[in-house]
Amino acid sequence: MRTLEEVQATLEIAKLKEEDLQTTIHCLSFGESVSSAEYCLMELDDVLCKHIEAGQNLVIRGDKDEHAVLCSGDKTFDLKIADTSNLLLFVPGCRTPEQLNNSQGISHVVHAQIWGFCNSYWELRKQRPKLKKLKKLLMENPYEGPAIGGQEENIENRYTMQDLLERVQASEKEIKMHLETIHACQIDGHWRVLDFDYEMKLLGHVTQLVDSESWSFSRVPLQTSLDELSPLEPKGMIEHCLNCYGKRYTENDVVFYALHEDKVCRAMALLLLQNAVKFNLREFQEVWQQSVPEGMNTRLDQLKSVALLDRTSQPQTICLLRVEDLPEDTLERFNHLFTLREKWTEDDIAPYIQDLCGEKQTAGALLTKYARSSMQNGIKVFNSRRPVAP
Repeated sequence: MRTLEEVQATLEIAKLKEEDLQTTIHCLSFGESVSSAEYCLMELDDVLCKHIEAGQNLVIRGDKDEHAVLCSGDKTFDLKIADTSNLLLFVPGCRTPEQLNNSQGISHVVHAQIWGFCNSYWELRKQRPKLKKLKKLLMENPYEGPAIGGQEENIENRYTMQDLLERVQASEKEIKMHLETIHACQIDGHWRVLDFDYEMKLLGHVTQLVDSESWSFSRVPLQTSLDELSPLEPKGMIEHCLNCYGKRYTENDVVFYALHEDKVCRAMALLLLQNAVKFNLREFQEVWQQSVPEGMNTRLDQLKSVALLDRTSQPQTICLLRVEDLPEDTLERFNHLFTLREKWTEDDIAPYIQDLCGEKQTAGALLTKYARSSMQNGIKVFNSRRPVAP
């Protein structure tokens, strides 16, 4: 261990003035079993630091074939190793200049022992949650309604919230929000996504009841709906359907739902498009309007991110193209889109890349990075920056 006199002699050799330095001098020494393999460093911002200090958890998620991510309760972060040219030392009890008491004005030596060292650390970058796997897992066993007669329900491939947290690379809040987006519900403690035909069957029961009772779509009584439809489907499923396609409100202690026109029209369009490769646009619009409940109006802007229009063909056509079916990786997404269509207008492609945008990033910024623009018949179009395999 160095003495104060030895430290002062070293300062003199180095031509450093003692009065220019802190009066507390740390003298470091290596412990007996110092190792670089026992510790990992992670750089945290102020928000995550406060998260840890408050006793909350950070969880690393990912299967063996996936790149690990770190999740807080509501955000997902990419984990990357950052190398540093300076050796980072782990010194328990070492204090920063702000923590030192230098009011005495007398130089003194504090001995501290190094427990470990490292020349790299984990760097965190906020990223989009990887949620495509969530629906893929739930689609292994979609819910098709209660078992009929002597049929036994398939109990394989069912997932609790804890199961999903262990398999899906996203925070708990992000998972719960996406479960709501894909109209999943909890049945017997397991999260299930409804079979599309069964979901449309439930929606059909609700809209037919509204028509038969001459109710306003903005004023659908919950209890009467449950009483009328319970002979056909479980009450829990009817209420779930109303939650998916309507907004709940209370008036004079009576619960009502206001059905969302865009959501209902969108669902009916998906029902029409799911079995057709391409649909004549004019014919589709006629059939679509006829398929929705009376009083609701269909509009093509209701189909952003689920259907693709081709106005260059004769006749004009429409086909099913859901953003949820596209690759999650940004480069793969653009390659896939340019395989489907060589040139895109920004209005056409924006709904299919909007979910790839980071914080404060626009679809236009993504297009600048991954596509090349040109003018075609006075309209700005985008094509791939690199050759795309057919």
